Order: sequence, then C-alpha cells, then structure tokens
Amino acid sequence: MPLASSELILNEDQSIYHLHLKPENLADVVITVGDPDRVAEVSRHFEHIEFSTQKREFKTETGTFKGKRISVISTGIGTDNIDIVLNELDALVNIDFETREIKEQKKSLQLIRLGTSGAIQSDIPVDSILLSKRALGFDSLLHFYQSASVRDHAFEEAFSAHLQLNPEKSTPYCVEADSALLNHFKNPNYFEGTTVTNVGFYGPQGRTLRLQTEDVALNDKLQSFRLQSEKITNLEMETSGIYGLSKLLAHRALSVNAILANRTTGKFSKNPSEIVERMITEALERIAEL
Repeated sequence: MPLASSELILNEDQSIYHLHLKPENLADVVITVGDPDRVAEVSRHFEHIEFSTQKREFKTETGTFKGKRISVISTGIGTDNIDIVLNELDALVNIDFETREIKEQKKSLQLIRLGTSGAIQSDIPVDSILLSKRALGFDSLLHFYQSASVRDHAFEEAFSAHLQLNPEKSTPYCVEADSALLNHFKNPNYFEGTTVTNVGFYGPQGRTLRLQTEDVALNDKLQSFRLQSEKITNLEMETSGIYGLSKLLAHRALSVNAILANRTTGKFSKNPSEIVERMITEALERIAEL
C-alpha cells in the first residue's frame, strides 16, 4: 500500500522533506557529524565532491575518498534530530519515491558518527579517541518504537538499579554498536566503552550555571557504575538514537568520539580542532578500507 503524503513527505523536486536529498545523492557509507561546519572539515579530504546541499542544520556533501563514495551529513544536536535523519536516510534507500511503497529488497547503510564527547572516567584523557561499544539513552526516542528486540535489557536493568533515577525521568535504554564496524575501527591507541547519550548539555550532563540539578550526584553515580568489567566512559547527545534506529532499520552504525573534556578531572582540550582533525583523517582511512 502506498504511503500517505502526510507520512512520506517529499518536496516539489521529489527530495526527502528535511534533508532535501534524492536517492541518487546518497552514498552507501554515511558519516554523520553534529555541526554543519564540520561537514566541510570532512569533505575537504575528498578527491571529488559530486553533490552538496543544505536545509536548516542538515548539510550534506557526497564525494569520494580514495575511490570510496561517501556522504557526510550534519545532524545538529540531539536524538530528536537523529529521529529525522535516520528515518529519512532509510527512506532514501528503502522506499520507492515514485510508487511510495516500501521496497522488497532492502539496503543496509554503514553509518559512522564522528562526534565530540566528554569523558566521565579520570583515566580517559582529553585529546583521545573513544569507540562506543554500546550506548545508554537517557532520551525517550526508542520508547516510541517497538524496540525490545534490539535492546540489552540486562544492562538496562543493572544501570537503572544503580542510578535510582527519579521516576519522572525516562527509563534508559541500551543498544550495542555494530560489531563488524567496531572491530574494523579498533585501534590500540583508542579507548572503547559505554557511552551515555544525554538529553541536554547542561543539567542533563550535571553542569550547573544558575540552575541546580534535580540529582546532584548523577555524574558520580555514572562514574561509579560497574557491570562486571564494563563502566560508563563518556557523555554525548546522539549515539543512542543512531544505534537504536540503525538496529531497528537493519543498518550498521558506529560512534567515534573525540574526547574534548574530562568531567571528573575538570580538564578541557587546549586545541580541540587538532584532535577532531585526527579523528576525521584516521576514520576516513578506515572507511576507505570498508
């Protein structure tokens, strides 16, 4: 049955509503970044850029790096934007825009987030790179989907029991990275760990300016959580949504994090652009080998 115009929304030029992309504009390998300005920081390494567009915070450039066709797209901040980006990326490859019907033969994208993050453990220094083995979402995004099959319920239960969150807050959900991508990106100089995706930058991450947080011990509880050898390593704002929706839609996803801050030691990178550039160049080399 064709999807209604209110559900699959296309622009006059038949591009997908928010991203303003047509299926032919998108590569099978997609790098996501938060900041629209970071798209150019990635694409300047391309040998050729074949397509570029921007609408609101969603900027996309598609080109080639060492013969590999890659799209890089900015998502903006937060999992609410990830809901838009992931659903529209999937629509571009798995829905026929002419018939408005879901394709029988599905395509799986490879999605690599290149983002910035703050460490929560004192032994993870600023200016390091961390791969997210799994993500714990404090947002409620995945609870709006039939998501039980992709979640690590045992990890969720242990984490929730340790945190004793106010019941007015969303129950955290846990989703793992794509194991093949994680293994492909492994590097002896990288950290690996469990990433918490927060719903904000200030209070939800335990920062206080003029407003006091509801749970002043939240970051201490995050830092002290252990499940066997696993612990919370870092905080950011998109990974859980990327992992959750990617699993549900049968795409492969990995989050690569440049550690700019350490919330335990109170340190911040003196040259954040340098570690971000290192993350980008090293990730592109790995992507070229996919």
